[in-house]
Amino acid sequence: MRGLSKKVAIITGGSGAIGQAICQRFSDEGILVGILDINKEKGIEIADEINRKGGTALARQVDITDYNSIVEATYEIESSFGPTDILVNNAGWDRLINFIDTEPSFWNEIISINLIGALNMHHIIVPGMLERQSGKVINIASDAGRVGSSGEAVYSACKGGLIAFTKTLARELARNGICCNAVAPGPVDTPLLRSMIPDGNLDGGLAKAFQKAIPMRRLGEPSDIPGIVAFLASQDSDYITGQIISVSGGLTMHG
Repeated sequence: MRGLSKKVAIITGGSGAIGQAICQRFSDEGILVGILDINKEKGIEIADEINRKGGTALARQVDITDYNSIVEATYEIESSFGPTDILVNNAGWDRLINFIDTEPSFWNEIISINLIGALNMHHIIVPGMLERQSGKVINIASDAGRVGSSGEAVYSACKGGLIAFTKTLARELARNGICCNAVAPGPVDTPLLRSMIPDGNLDGGLAKAFQKAIPMRRLGEPSDIPGIVAFLASQDSDYITGQIISVSGGLTMHG
């Protein structure tokens, strides 16, 4: 991809399956990778692996629902690498449960992680992009936010909100050299998905139904996501903003 070498990126949820794949792809493109994740040990492990392979990465433990902790971690990363050119809001969490069976405490947790955390990241990092009149923001949403998903009502609401926020921010920042887009994965084989399925079995039940519904007849893999993220971070996408791109094997096809 054009224009990625030596750029600085911050990726939230970098120790997850999709986050790790994005971090590694960014490193392969020559990007300096800043990893923010609540899992300190895993984040450091991924950063160390990137560094061993000849890349440049730094991990910091952060709870993205804690505004001040993001400020501190961002300062440390930018002090080492320079200003942030690319922001990827990838951190997320969910649990499969019908809305009527949930409690307000559960809603608050889901909203804090999947929506408020992303708002915090934008609010802290985008002002620097405005000063430099340059930047790329890629939000990892979900097709659940476009078409809904049974058992994921609050999560779907958050991802739908993130999609609307992405479009609105894209309009606000379009004249300032900043592009804001979102990637909406369909079902992806990750530890999070397996944790939502009894026994983690992807060969039956809900997972099997997903596979039958997907025209490509398979669940997504973490490695299916980084290509479009790298494209949206690159100069090749400089005239693309406010777009929501599904990566779902054809499960959802929006015109």
